[in-house]
Amino acid sequence: MSEVKKIKKGLDIKLIGKAEKVLEKADRSETYAIKPTDFPGLTPKLKVKVNAEVKAGSPLFFDKYCPEINFASPVSGKVIAVNRGERRKILEVVIQADTETQYETFKKADPNGLSREDVKEELLKSGLWCYLRQRPYDVIAKPLETPKAIFISAFDTAPLAADFDFLVEGESEAFQAGINALAKLTDGKVNLNINPNLNQSKVFSDAKNVAINKFTGIHPAGNVGVQIHHVDPINKGEVVWVIRPQEVVFIGRLFTKGIYDVSRKIALCGSEVKTPCYFETIQGASVRNILKGKLKDEQKIRVISGNVLTGTQIFEDGFIGSYDSQLTVIPEGNQFEFLGWALPGLNKFSMSKSFFSWLMPKKEYRLDANMHGEHRAYVVSGEYEKVLPMDILPVHLVKSIMIEDIDRMEQLGIYEVAPEDFALCEFVCTSKINVQDIIRQGIGLMIKEMS
Repeated sequence: MSEVKKIKKGLDIKLIGKAEKVLEKADRSETYAIKPTDFPGLTPKLKVKVNAEVKAGSPLFFDKYCPEINFASPVSGKVIAVNRGERRKILEVVIQADTETQYETFKKADPNGLSREDVKEELLKSGLWCYLRQRPYDVIAKPLETPKAIFISAFDTAPLAADFDFLVEGESEAFQAGINALAKLTDGKVNLNINPNLNQSKVFSDAKNVAINKFTGIHPAGNVGVQIHHVDPINKGEVVWVIRPQEVVFIGRLFTKGIYDVSRKIALCGSEVKTPCYFETIQGASVRNILKGKLKDEQKIRVISGNVLTGTQIFEDGFIGSYDSQLTVIPEGNQFEFLGWALPGLNKFSMSKSFFSWLMPKKEYRLDANMHGEHRAYVVSGEYEKVLPMDILPVHLVKSIMIEDIDRMEQLGIYEVAPEDFALCEFVCTSKINVQDIIRQGIGLMIKEMS
């Protein structure tokens, strides 16, 4: 029996609004969008113009610096908008969907009978390559590189996270086909990391052609970066690829069905949702129909594609992020509170026992997006080390990024980290520093200087 690695450093934030394992089907979305901003480090070049007709799997744009990486339409229909931001930066490519989806056809084959180049070619041509991300740098994997291993985290410990067992229920064949395809892309192992206390699905337990690693503990035990650090740490010059379970299913469908099928389940959760549950939808769908009739009408809300720690704020008619498997809705929290710091705080969450709520460790909270303070001088408080279960010095790494000291960043572990690994550091930060943004800036600097 393999060793169970227990993650002791971290923090579980218990929020109201966990999704029940009930699957509902929202009205089909009229519009879908692929957002280049979901893919860090990407410089997109359009392949289509407004009013172009596309099928599911038709390329919409590609990576300027790696033209073989395509990004495909999730549905068939007409391109109705290319939304741009500052300096004409492409923010969204929006498609008006047909009532019936028409698919581009790809090679239908057993991955075990294909070569590495064949598998790679199909993933690049279909647009599914973008779901393979690499460490270091947490960017889309480079097709010319061969990773020393591939890691899949089969559970998520973030607040209100979706249950991965439920997300892949009934997808055993596609998941195994996806695993077989991934095994062709590395000379090392495909690592499937499970939590024996959470993962009961046979989709994971019966998976073949993988190495099973077991983890338990508090958040961020489910972060793939933390798991890599404890199983096979990344050294300079090494590359590891990561992918999430539902995206493995997408790859499996490509080879079993010969089509680009990115239909998926997502969790609608949060304290401002009347009945948190799961929805069946398609990647990139507008959230308008999912949210319709599901929200409480008490006050201003914030809709987040992803979880409250690492997700992206979207409008109520925005689109699901390419890597996200949950929609979280919380209060905006844009009101002032008189003498809030002086009250007992029975309904406030605190890691440092500042409020009496620490006496109720199992209590679930209705938290909002209020920062409860302004940005302050960056002080060493020792809080980061309590929530980051990695053998690095987080404050020193952040400061080395702020002064752009490349050598020190290398020595302090920039190759092992991604912004999501520092999400809890940002949450507990006394100085209200945007730690994840700083880590992303540091990664961008490393790519610029080392490429």
